[in-house]
Amino acid sequence: MAKLPKVDVVCVGFGMVGGIVANELTKHAPNLRIVGLERGPFRDTYPDFLEDHFDEWKYAVQSELFQDLSRNTITFRNDMKQTALPMRQFGSFLPANEVGGAMVHWNGASWRFLDYFFEYRTHLEQRYGKDFLPEDCTIQDWGITYDELEPYYDQYEKMFGIAGKAGNLRGEIIPGGNPFEGSRSNDYPQPPNKIAYGPSLFREACENVGYHPFPQPSANSPSTYTNPDGMTLGACDYCGFCERFGCHVGAKASPIVTVIPHALQSGQVEIRQFSNVFRINHEDGKVTGVSYYDANGIEQEQPADLVIMGAWVLENVRLLLLSQIGEPYDPNTGKGVIGRNYTYQLGGAGGTVWYTDRILNRFMGSGANGFCIDDFNSDSFDHSALGFIGGGNIACNNTGARPIQGSGPLPTGAARWGSEWKKATKEYYNRSVNFGMQGESPAYRQHYLDLDPTYRDAFGHPLLRMTFNWTDNERKMVKYVAEEALTRIASAMGGQIQEVRDTITDYSIVPYQSTHCTGGAIMGADPSTSVVNKYCQVWDVPNLFVIGAANYPQNGGYNPTGTVGALAYHAVDAIIKKYLPSPGMLA
Repeated sequence: MAKLPKVDVVCVGFGMVGGIVANELTKHAPNLRIVGLERGPFRDTYPDFLEDHFDEWKYAVQSELFQDLSRNTITFRNDMKQTALPMRQFGSFLPANEVGGAMVHWNGASWRFLDYFFEYRTHLEQRYGKDFLPEDCTIQDWGITYDELEPYYDQYEKMFGIAGKAGNLRGEIIPGGNPFEGSRSNDYPQPPNKIAYGPSLFREACENVGYHPFPQPSANSPSTYTNPDGMTLGACDYCGFCERFGCHVGAKASPIVTVIPHALQSGQVEIRQFSNVFRINHEDGKVTGVSYYDANGIEQEQPADLVIMGAWVLENVRLLLLSQIGEPYDPNTGKGVIGRNYTYQLGGAGGTVWYTDRILNRFMGSGANGFCIDDFNSDSFDHSALGFIGGGNIACNNTGARPIQGSGPLPTGAARWGSEWKKATKEYYNRSVNFGMQGESPAYRQHYLDLDPTYRDAFGHPLLRMTFNWTDNERKMVKYVAEEALTRIASAMGGQIQEVRDTITDYSIVPYQSTHCTGGAIMGADPSTSVVNKYCQVWDVPNLFVIGAANYPQNGGYNPTGTVGALAYHAVDAIIKKYLPSPGMLA
């Protein structure tokens, strides 16, 4: 094992978190040497995505941009009575494997969580009483408020060029925006995208039944945009190849277009590709650096004064467990913190309307091209007599009906094979509109992450084991929203065929749902129930910061990316202003 010369900062994973942290440090601490360790390659807009952007087989089917599951995967089970088995094919989520992380291949939906969600347990107990929460529910306050985080949401949105329309601007409700959102200090830096025909029909239907539709907040730049650092996004051409693909025109706000190029201009940042970190080294309450396998599989030790863990959710948690930092969570006793409060993103409630009298041009669109309502999100509606907590954002998006994976959906009764299937696919391909709820995922005592006792990765280290399922609370949520909202919307949209999905059973890791895994290294104000403080600094390990969706004590009814960006800007601001002048615990 080679011990390399010491550096000031090591970023484990070089996606959005690593890019934001490194970029801000280069601007405000120009003497620091920063190393970013990324397990994948650096693919850039030009020439990588320009040459073969529309190769659906390569990117969407053969998973070009994703983690190699033959070398590192997870094991999964629904409950502790089952034996967890490895995920050998991509299904429920799509972890990235490149500089820039999952934002290289994301759709681009960029949200702020609702203001009270950061104090969610307190909010629900005050409104409904302490006995209202589901049995074994372990949701908790974040240890930070929306008002504290709001300036950093604003900073993230400006740096990444997010497009949308404010609904609550400095306390004033703005028509056409989201009336349920927390107060914003500024409008979005870009106006909404041009929105496709299908979502526009959804918007009209929602207005007709008395709901409050607004444009989907989007990281698909509607025009050429230059951020505060002078980095430029191209204009989206609505090609419909966002999720699972890099952007060939540089319009999708990923770190390889926004923060990483600017950080590299400083000369302070070195990115080491194909570097697999397997341990955070530490002694006497401080980290001393990291150990990783380089591109040749040779073990390297990189000493550092400060370590920023900005890998994907599951890998951040796994590294903490492999490094024996913090107490692993024990669901039997409820003690321990590493792996606690794993949550996901609830789907299941959805609707489809087919039209025989109009063409919808489904192939045009972008990753976050649509309209949404928050009338049934979180606690926007009264839960007193419903017997469940939570809800979700309801959205209709036109993300592009690509030929291999997006030829459907077909209505019930249509053929699924042979010449009749081909006929039905041709008939309905361009005539359907999909919409549905993206629901929140409460945390429960029995859902957690730990190291698998049997299965190991290509380097011989234990895989991460996931124990997770839906509960009756989520099943009631899906049923209620489908009956009260989705059925009304489908009816108002008209069309000749309508279907609404209103049932979920057990969580399955097989079909793709979202890459919105959260929790496992959660934040809070109490070290006995959280891994990091409000600055994403590991309790009692002052020079280790873990930043990302692993910090979420529970997941809301939104995509998690925007909040990760805000947490990263909040954390690095504290590092610059508080930690670097006087290293130590910040809270």
